[in-house]
Amino acid sequence: MMLGIISMVAFNLIDAYFIGQLGENELAAISFTFPVVMLIFSIIQGVGIGAVSVIAKSIGQGNINKAARETTDALLLGVIVSGFFIIVGILTLEPTFRLLGASDEVLPFATEYLNIWYYALFFVTVPFVGNSAIRATGDSITPSLIMLFAVIINAILDPLLIFGHWGFPELGLSGAAIATAISRAMTMVLSLWILYKREKLISLQIPSLKVLMGCWKAILQVGIPSGVSKMIVPITQGVLTVMLSAYGEKAIAGFGIGTRIEFLVSSLLFALAASTGPFTGQNYGAQKFERIEKAVKISNSFSILWGTVIFILLWFIAKPFASLFTDDPIIAQTTANFLRITSFFYGLQGVLSITNTNMNTLNKPLLAFMVIVIQMFFICIPVAYGSRQYFDENGIFIGIAAAYGVGGIASYFTDKYVFRQIVYNYKSSINT
Repeated sequence: MMLGIISMVAFNLIDAYFIGQLGENELAAISFTFPVVMLIFSIIQGVGIGAVSVIAKSIGQGNINKAARETTDALLLGVIVSGFFIIVGILTLEPTFRLLGASDEVLPFATEYLNIWYYALFFVTVPFVGNSAIRATGDSITPSLIMLFAVIINAILDPLLIFGHWGFPELGLSGAAIATAISRAMTMVLSLWILYKREKLISLQIPSLKVLMGCWKAILQVGIPSGVSKMIVPITQGVLTVMLSAYGEKAIAGFGIGTRIEFLVSSLLFALAASTGPFTGQNYGAQKFERIEKAVKISNSFSILWGTVIFILLWFIAKPFASLFTDDPIIAQTTANFLRITSFFYGLQGVLSITNTNMNTLNKPLLAFMVIVIQMFFICIPVAYGSRQYFDENGIFIGIAAAYGVGGIASYFTDKYVFRQIVYNYKSSINT
């Protein structure tokens, strides 16, 4: 899982590296697209999380035919959802970036990139949902290799299409978007082939409307709260981007690089969280609650340890690390400030990811959703808004750090309460 998530991060970092060579406006444009991309991807993740929840339980119960039906229907649902966002996204391109505070200099670059990215959304959605189904079987290696393949293809195509090397056309930002589309399309083919040929999780039978709706309902019962909760993060990030726009394009660019580096150094914690879904789902289906409790406890402990190590490292290497992505000293310093401030609570943010995934899989997505609401709307935005009056853009980063800390603590105790209730209800039903 860590390899897979690092691949996802590397995908974005490679784009940021090559786009950063085009100029400050192009790099800022990508930072403006990030909240929009993450907002849409949050809904797609919701479908994937819902799919893992139902498929893993069916596999835990030994019902492979049901798992195949659920996988197929989840893929179809993902296609419908992405189609909706393609239409809405293309029709609202310019107003969206105006709302985020993009300047006249940056706006053309942002719309240029995202206009192509929208058309590639099908290629992003299908392999993501498909890889979620593969992970639900307990195989996290294959999806990771598929994502690594996408990174390699993207890394090869980026310089060719952005700068026009080796006879290719020089397309700038459009080249980066096209490279993304091609690499994702190739992973879509790989994912579908593995699901159909190896895992036998693609059903060619046409389901009845009742079966289809029943499957979608089961997926969306977990997927909608999970997706909406994940939407809150990019929505919050959009608000923070608007706040940062008051400090200029360099602040936006530094924030964009910082969020990508943050995702990279936290990849192991996100991997633990992603692994929690299929692990909890299969053991929940088999009624092995003691294994779920032990796994979450070990993962949370490791998250705190890893977060502490990363904080110490970033305190010393944040600025030279940021300088790999930009030659501008102001952008590099902004990135370094972001990393040094927020990394203090990376461990607790990892705890939130782990415990919220656990709650989603245990069919308690609304409680996980409420933790995110409190974290972002009642901690992050108010603290960031208040702190910036005294610390400028660093005050916004303080708000993010405060949200990580409070969110991690709140999710830990909420998850413990949920798990105790589920075990109590199960034992009561046995005694009855």
